Amino acid sequence: MIVFPAIDLKAGQVVRLAEGDMDRATVYGDDPAAQARLFAAAGATHLHVVDLDGSFAGRAENRDAVESVLRAFPGQVQLGGGIRDAAAVEGWLDLGVARVVMGTAALKDPDFVKAMATAHPGRIVVAVDARDGMVATEGWAAISDMPATDLARRFEDAGVAALLFTDIGRDGLLKGCNVEATVALARAVSIPVIASGGVAGIDDIHQLAAHASEGIEGVITGRALYDGRLDLAEAISVAEPA
Repeated sequence: MIVFPAIDLKAGQVVRLAEGDMDRATVYGDDPAAQARLFAAAGATHLHVVDLDGSFAGRAENRDAVESVLRAFPGQVQLGGGIRDAAAVEGWLDLGVARVVMGTAALKDPDFVKAMATAHPGRIVVAVDARDGMVATEGWAAISDMPATDLARRFEDAGVAALLFTDIGRDGLLKGCNVEATVALARAVSIPVIASGGVAGIDDIHQLAAHASEGIEGVITGRALYDGRLDLAEAISVAEPA
C-alpha cells in the first residue's frame, strides 16, 4: 500500500482545508518545493498534489507551484484540481506528472474521462468524492444525486489507474479515515482504491493496510503529517513492509 503525502495548493501556499471549505484553510508553508523535498527525505516515493484554486476555477491556477514540486520531488507526482479537458490532461502529463486525477469531469462527462484513460493507460485516476455517500463536484461545492458506488462502477473496464475515494465529512478534521466505506467501495469494483480524508494517526494506516489485498492501493494523508500526529517514515514502514 502506497502512502501519498498531500500538498494542497492555495494561492501558491501549502494549506489544508476542513471538509473542503476554502474559507477554513490552515497555511502550513509558502514553499511547496521545500515541502516536497522534506517528504522525499522521509522516504516518500509518491506525492499527491491538489490545485485547490483550480478545482473551483476549472483550470490551472497554481501552475508555477506545481512545476516547482515536479522539479523538487524525485518520485511520482499525482495531480488533481480543475483538470477537465484533453489539453490540461496532456499538458500535465507532458510536464512530468505521473497521474492526473479527474473528479467533476468524471461525473459530468464520463465518456471523455474514459477516452483519456484509453489514450493514457494507467495515468488517469477518477476521484470519487462523497458526502453522506453522494458524489460531490466543483471543488466539493456541489452535491449530486449520484451514489459514490454508482459513479465508480461507470469506470469498470475503462482502464483508469485507480479510484480516489474521499469522505468529505472527515477531510482535514483528523476524525479517522472512513475505512468501512473505503473497503466497501474497493470490494464493489475491480479498480484499485486510494483512501483519503480524515487520517488521524498510525492506527488508520494499520487498518487500511490490513485490507490492501482487497484492492486498497494507497492512502493520502495531509493534516496528520503537518500537525505531527503521524510520522511519515513510520507510516511508510507499516504500509509498505520490507
